[in-house]
Amino acid sequence: MGGLVNRQNVPTVAVLGAGLRSLAFCACNAYNLCVQYTIRNVPGSLDEALRRAARERGKSLNEVTIEALARGAGITGERGRQRDLGDIAGTWREDPGFDSALAAQDTIDEEMWR
Repeated sequence: MGGLVNRQNVPTVAVLGAGLRSLAFCACNAYNLCVQYTIRNVPGSLDEALRRAARERGKSLNEVTIEALARGAGITGERGRQRDLGDIAGTWREDPGFDSALAAQDTIDEEMWR
């Protein structure tokens, strides 16, 4: 290590300065990559729902809360479950009363448009 330490084997100021700069750089990156929040005044019903979801899914409260925040912000990569309506597709039955009501809505009142 030559000139990097003094007689008491203590790193010199130049080495410490670089080390502290490196540490500060790493700390800054870690902070920006993984921001922490403190959320206060969480309503009891929300707390219960999040804790219940965490238990049911076998996840931590933190994981479930982050997922809920992401969903609420509209930034989840997951698409919500969509219903395909396959259970009702092709089940339409002709209904003369419905057809008559629909036709009445399509009638244009010529007097109204003058």
